Amino acid sequence: MRFNLLSSFAAGLFLATSISGVVYFTNKSDAPKASSAKNSVNTASINVQPSEKEMKNKLVSAGYIVQTKAEYNKNLNNAKSSAQKGSTKDNKSNGTVTRVIINVADGMTSIDVGRMLESAKIVPNAFNFSKDIEGKGLENSLRPGVYAVDSSMSYDQVVSTIFKK
Repeated sequence: MRFNLLSSFAAGLFLATSISGVVYFTNKSDAPKASSAKNSVNTASINVQPSEKEMKNKLVSAGYIVQTKAEYNKNLNNAKSSAQKGSTKDNKSNGTVTRVIINVADGMTSIDVGRMLESAKIVPNAFNFSKDIEGKGLENSLRPGVYAVDSSMSYDQVVSTIFKK
């Protein structure tokens, strides 16, 4: 009787495994068809980029100014030329020329000279003047002496008068 009980148990396990295997293998053949349908739906979605005109309209509506590089350069050059014309008109429209005597003492630096020129309204900013002198490599060309500059001189003429190579 013991043999029948053990063999019945083994037969039941075999039968259950067989049924599970048949169900597993028959359902697996249908599964790839379902997943391939899902993949085709996922790959069908396409990201559409807005056109250049749509992007410009969106930026303009958000408050931005949109220019091409050529337009930007043209506007920048116009602004620079009008600023230069305005500054030369101011000095020449008054008819007065401001003449400044710069006394450079031993140990003075380009920032000291820039401060004097800024107070005389020859250059707009002493710090930028000093940085420009350093950029041109002229910081060691400053020698003690007395130099005369005036408002009718160009920026380069002022620099070359005070900083001699």
